[in-house]
Amino acid sequence: MVLLLFTYSLWGQEPIPKLHFTFTTKAVNDSFQTLTVNTVVPKGLQLFAIKKGGAADLYGSTIELDSAFESYFHAKDKVVEKGTIQQIKQPNGSLLRLLSDSVQFVFPLHVRTSSSFKLKGTFVWLGKAGEEFPSGEEKFSVTVAPFKPVITKAPINEAAMESLWHIFILTFLTGLLAILTPCVFPLIPVTVSFFLKRSGSHKAGIKNALVYSFSIIGIYTIPTLILTLIFGETVLYTIATSPVSNLLFFVIFLVFAISFFGAFEINLPNSWANKADEKASKGGLSGIFFMALTLVIVSFSCTGPIVGTLLGQTSSQGVRIAPIIGMLGFGMGLALPFSLFAFFPSMLRNLPKSGGWLNSVKVAFGFIELALALKFLSSVDLIYHWHLLDRDVFLVAWIVIFFLLGNYLLGKIQFSHDAPLKYVSVPRLFFAIFSFSFALYMVPGLWGAPLKPLSGLIPPATTQDFNLDNLKYSNTSSAASTRVTSVGISPSLEPKKYTDKLHVPFGLKAYFDIDEAMAAAKAANKPLMLDFTGHSCANCRKMEEQVWKNEAVLKRIKDNFVLVSLYVDERTELPDEEQKISSKGQKINTVGEKNLDYEITKFGFNAQPLYMFLDLKGNPLSDIKYGYDPDVNKFIKHLDNVKAAFDKGK
Repeated sequence: MVLLLFTYSLWGQEPIPKLHFTFTTKAVNDSFQTLTVNTVVPKGLQLFAIKKGGAADLYGSTIELDSAFESYFHAKDKVVEKGTIQQIKQPNGSLLRLLSDSVQFVFPLHVRTSSSFKLKGTFVWLGKAGEEFPSGEEKFSVTVAPFKPVITKAPINEAAMESLWHIFILTFLTGLLAILTPCVFPLIPVTVSFFLKRSGSHKAGIKNALVYSFSIIGIYTIPTLILTLIFGETVLYTIATSPVSNLLFFVIFLVFAISFFGAFEINLPNSWANKADEKASKGGLSGIFFMALTLVIVSFSCTGPIVGTLLGQTSSQGVRIAPIIGMLGFGMGLALPFSLFAFFPSMLRNLPKSGGWLNSVKVAFGFIELALALKFLSSVDLIYHWHLLDRDVFLVAWIVIFFLLGNYLLGKIQFSHDAPLKYVSVPRLFFAIFSFSFALYMVPGLWGAPLKPLSGLIPPATTQDFNLDNLKYSNTSSAASTRVTSVGISPSLEPKKYTDKLHVPFGLKAYFDIDEAMAAAKAANKPLMLDFTGHSCANCRKMEEQVWKNEAVLKRIKDNFVLVSLYVDERTELPDEEQKISSKGQKINTVGEKNLDYEITKFGFNAQPLYMFLDLKGNPLSDIKYGYDPDVNKFIKHLDNVKAAFDKGK
């Protein structure tokens, strides 16, 4: 130290070189900030690196935070230094680390804040110019802002576009089927004839019918769009994946199914229909719109359950605009016949007359509503681990429902309000054949058959006790475990947290806690594969059955990665020491809330499935936010690319 003071006195005869520093902060997440110090070192001068302590690191620059902020900086060994670095070993064993040119120091700060404040301190620098050691102090006051995660909109890739097309086609066909309900079908000839007679000319009648059709489409689509604009693009997805919402949907659909079976009628208040009909009688474009609104209100007892089903299913697809596309398709399907018959009024003569067959259509919808009600109850069952509707129990219920539907279509079952069935028509026969075939198709699933087309609707195979399909994976699971252990994972690092409640298919070894998984990844020297998933995530189950189950994919996941499945809707309560306040000020109490907050904080994303890959320092190996995409070869290529990136960074 005497030597340093002596050299400082010598340097004092020369002017201290001017160093200009800039100080900036950046929020990394809701717990960490970085304080960055930048400067350009003049030629002939070198700046000492940050003094990190230890016998071999006696001299260096330091940062001193004001007393109110001292607790924020305690990881000196984690300081990042950038610049041209020169290391000089001294005879006494000490090491001088000197930087030149453009120099940058990045200090990690442990800061949790919900509002901005001024961070104050002093940067004390020490330099070397030949045999002399100039020094100086730079006081700073810099604003620290709270972390604000940016939610990335899910990119609409080819798979998502294909999914949207499927949704549109399905809902469009459902809209056409809704025409056959007893609440809508009888209104077609009456409405079209009214337009043609009232309009004075065929051209004007077509125009009015088109306005009527577009009004129907708007009535179904615009409210969904407004709801999305007000509450965000994920509001319907959030509602659809909430256990409370799913339980409510189950009750509503069960009530609708019983209504379709004829126990009672569900109607909107008559005053609504009367007011809409009163405004419709005034004529003009507004009158036509209110005629369309009257149709929607009057037909609610038939179309309401269908619309509710479509909203529930499309909202859970993970594609944010899916509900809007769904309602657009349904509205177009329902409105199309009114326009067609206005264009070709002679077709009205070929329409079948209203009768008992319309009631049969309504009852058939009741069976479908009952099946979908069980789907919503299954989501709640998975989230709360009730095990009331495990895969085999669920399949038995669906098999019985569609077997009964087939018998109803053949006239073997009749309800009190059904007209006697004198003979079976050809359409009824084909629908009965389809219903029986679907029921028989599900029977092998009771013993573990994959049933891939239903993977997004039925509970996962991991909930089934007796599963022949899983035997081949259980036979190889011990060998896979031996391979993992041989590269450094001791029994003490085996998955422990939440393994009594959470499972992954196909004999895969998975962790359900990010910290536990990272410790295992470091021991095995393997990259981490993050699987953001959910109990009620239909696309997650599709990816598992259609992509993960592929032998090439399965082998890569087992051999090349440490898998951690992070359920965003898991309701298990966190230990007290793990509960915290999120960056948005919300209390995080459950495992699912912790995982969703991590997904948003780390990757700016909140949709599932999401597959991300980390190196052993917790850094992403790829910027691609890989979501639902059933292309097996594309997923294999992505796995190979992130593995190559990991190997390159070793």
